[in-house]
Amino acid sequence: MKNLLAALLLTTCLAAAHAYDVVDERGVAVSLPQPPQRIVTLLPSLTESVCELGACERLVGTDRYSNWPDSVKALPKVGGGIDPNVEAIVALKPDVVLLAKSSRVTERLEQLGMKVLVLEPKSHADVRRVLDKLGQVLAVDDAQRVWRVINASVSAAAQSLPASVKDTRVYFEVNSGPYAAGESSFIGETLTRLGVKNIVPTALGPFPKINPEYVVRANPDLIMVSERSAQGMEQRPGWATIRAVRNARICRFKAAESDVLVRPGPRMGEAARLMAKCLQEKAA
Repeated sequence: MKNLLAALLLTTCLAAAHAYDVVDERGVAVSLPQPPQRIVTLLPSLTESVCELGACERLVGTDRYSNWPDSVKALPKVGGGIDPNVEAIVALKPDVVLLAKSSRVTERLEQLGMKVLVLEPKSHADVRRVLDKLGQVLAVDDAQRVWRVINASVSAAAQSLPASVKDTRVYFEVNSGPYAAGESSFIGETLTRLGVKNIVPTALGPFPKINPEYVVRANPDLIMVSERSAQGMEQRPGWATIRAVRNARICRFKAAESDVLVRPGPRMGEAARLMAKCLQEKAA
C-alpha cells in the first residue's frame, strides 16, 4: 500500500513539474499541463515557426493558406485564419490552438474548452518574441538559434547590395486594396535594414490602406508587388507618371515568393534576399 501511495505521489509531482503557464499577446496566462502534442495553427507564419522549431510532426491541422514546408500541405485545413471552421478544429482534438489577434473564433474556442494562444508578429522584435514564446510552448530551446539565423541572413542581404541602391525610394504593395507595408511593419524594417527609403512612414501604421493618389504624389523610384496584385497597376489613374512605372522599375513577385515576403517568420532572411535581388536588378 505504501509503495502504491508513493508511486501515485511521484506521478502527481511529475505531472505538476511539467505543468506551466504561457502568457499570450492578450496578456492571458494559458495553463498547459505538458508540452502540446496536437497543435492547430491558424496563421501561416505560426505554422512555419512551429516547423522551424522542429515540431512539425505535432501539427494536426492548419489554416488553408499554410503551405510551407511541403509536409503541412497534407494536413487537414480548417478554413481561413480569421473565421475558420470551429467544428473542424474541435474534431481534431488539439492540445492548443495558435492564432492571430484578428481571428474571430478565440472566445468561441475557449468556451468549448480549447486551449488558445494569441500570437501575431508584426515587426522584427515581434518575430523574435513569438519564437521565444513558441519555444516555451513547445518546450524546446532552439528559438534563439532560429532568430540568429534570420537576423544574420537579413544582414547578409544588406551587405550584398552596392552603394548605388542606397536611398532608393520604395513602395511595397502587400495587396491590391491597395494595402502597403509601412516603415513600422516587419517588411518595412527589412527595407530599412537594406538601406532604402520606404515612402509609407511609420505614422501611417504597419499596413495602411493607401489612396492610390498618395503613391502618385510620393513618386517612388521602385515598386515591389506580387504578380497577383500587379495586374493593371500601370493603368491606375496617374500611375503612368510615377518614376518607377515610367522607368519599368517594378518587381513582380511570383505567388511562392510573395508568400515568403509577407510572412513574419523563419523565412524573413529569404525575403530579404528577394528584396535585395529586386534592388540589384531594378535600382542599381
